[in-house]
Amino acid sequence: MEENSNVNYRLPLLLALTLIIGLYLGNLLSTGSSEYQLSGGAAKYRKMQDIIEVLDKKYVDSLNGEELFEQTISDMLHKLDPHSNYIAAKDLAEMTESINGEFGGVGVRFFILRDTVCITNVIAFSPSSKAGLKAGDKIIEVNGKKIAKKKITNDKVMSLLKGKENTIVTVKIDRNGKQFTKEIVRGAIPIESVLSAYMIQPKIGYIKIEQFSATTTDEFRKAAEYLKSKGMTKMILDLRNNGGGILQSATDIADEFLIKDLVIVKTKGEHTRSEVYRSTGGGMLESTELVVLINAQSASASEILAGAIQDNDRGTIVGRRSFGKGLVQEDVKLRDGSNLRLTIARYYTPTGRCIQKPYKEGYEEYMNDQLDRYDSGELYVQDSTYFNDSLKYKTPKGKIVYGGGGIMPDVFVPLDSSGSSWYFTDLRYSQSFNAFAFDFVQNKRNTWKSVAEFDKKFTVNDAILNHFTAFAAKEYKIKFVKSDFNHSKGLIARTLKAEIARQMWLEDGYYQVSNKFDREVQTAIKQLK
Repeated sequence: MEENSNVNYRLPLLLALTLIIGLYLGNLLSTGSSEYQLSGGAAKYRKMQDIIEVLDKKYVDSLNGEELFEQTISDMLHKLDPHSNYIAAKDLAEMTESINGEFGGVGVRFFILRDTVCITNVIAFSPSSKAGLKAGDKIIEVNGKKIAKKKITNDKVMSLLKGKENTIVTVKIDRNGKQFTKEIVRGAIPIESVLSAYMIQPKIGYIKIEQFSATTTDEFRKAAEYLKSKGMTKMILDLRNNGGGILQSATDIADEFLIKDLVIVKTKGEHTRSEVYRSTGGGMLESTELVVLINAQSASASEILAGAIQDNDRGTIVGRRSFGKGLVQEDVKLRDGSNLRLTIARYYTPTGRCIQKPYKEGYEEYMNDQLDRYDSGELYVQDSTYFNDSLKYKTPKGKIVYGGGGIMPDVFVPLDSSGSSWYFTDLRYSQSFNAFAFDFVQNKRNTWKSVAEFDKKFTVNDAILNHFTAFAAKEYKIKFVKSDFNHSKGLIARTLKAEIARQMWLEDGYYQVSNKFDREVQTAIKQLK
């Protein structure tokens, strides 16, 4: 009965708030003039103002009007399409940092272990590096405020350490039981989008891009130049789990592979001018053989890049069907610092395929698509329903490619679930692996000179595995299940080794170790050979 009662009072309230959004957005929209009015004038919305006043004065309970209102705006926009959205001012700063590729801070990576902030890595030449902080240090105070043993969260620590450039933050450090205080002058901290770049085999380079930010093109070019100096003539470009970002970065990188005047992507919208992005020629990688890795989490700018390579017969796409986000958003800044992200066009690959998957079934169904793919078995066997004549397109060399939402790979690789178990899943979704790795390397950080030496000489033996499972049971309450452990033993050992490498050499170390057992990466190597 109580559930029905909640529905009864929420529905009219949400309907009323939806009605007044037009007025609210009209007041907030910034167009450079101090008085912005929607067509028809403000008088048209007097009734909506009346509704606000009635709700304020008469409603049975106190309202968190701003929170409810912002949720209602998002719900309304999602009725249009899944990617039109409202971004509150408090959330916009973090998103802007990700796009710009930097933020004001001190330059450490950390995680919380036993209610203590543990520094896992210090960025070279960062403010923390200049102040003398080291991996393995523990932060126990920030600006005189104790943060150890206080059930502190990652977000809280970040809020204390981040700030405007050239401002000072004081931290108290515990290093092997000795405590000291350091003043750190905050600086511009890069958010690297190229996570790994190394020679995976003679002549074959590997580059992993996590997202497309303002700095990605420069990062990619530097990585590619470095690998070419090492003898790279073939490349694996890993776009798996890359959710997209800045269009220009994706088209710039595509341009490095394509000869002059080829279409990279097209955009079309009802109220926007159609655009065609073309290659300029002279790219450093025009003669480099290429395989691009994608999966179901590769979206937007990743799909544009993969589609440009596939449709221009420039490389081989390996993996599983990509996400299918082909809608173009434009940001409209609002007066209160918040943001309206509105869909204005669609992306099309060079052959004319629309990247966007259908969303007629509504927002919830659209967002559950990844689970649907798992449940339907599409991650293990390529879904034949996407291969039909109505979705068929031809590349210049006559290769058949298919639309229907997302990029279909040229070479399908099923999801690797070998060695999986509920026990392994529990370990993976806790902090057990990276927490154990942090403790493990405390007195071993200088034992190996390189990732290659570590990978060759270090083995996760039974003694380490027994220590790890006991650690997970004690620190994270992960109950040991012998049958699951025996089934997942190899996978646990490989994951632990990769996480230990990450502690010492960041993501580059992780991928250099884990890629040896990665089914898609190994398939890509075979394609290039």
